[in-house]
Amino acid sequence: MTSARIFVTLKDGILDPQGKAVQHAIDNLGIADVNEVRIGKLINLTFGEVSAAEALKLSREACEKLLANPVIEDYKIEVVAEDEKKHVG
Repeated sequence: MTSARIFVTLKDGILDPQGKAVQHAIDNLGIADVNEVRIGKLINLTFGEVSAAEALKLSREACEKLLANPVIEDYKIEVVAEDEKKHVG
């Protein structure tokens, strides 16, 4: 079995109102030295009997077509093939 973890985050320079709200709440809790908070998404995909390379290809396709907005978001993919026990991405 092969799985992919996809991290979707706003590009640098894109306003993150949710991150600002969390940063404000952290400040109100008295937690010091937090300069910036950025909020993102974690998406887990599990594949059947496909290679790590194929899982990476399919994950990229899903990101480009659905999971990420390439205008304002970046994404990072980590693929783990259970039989290979290695990360690809």
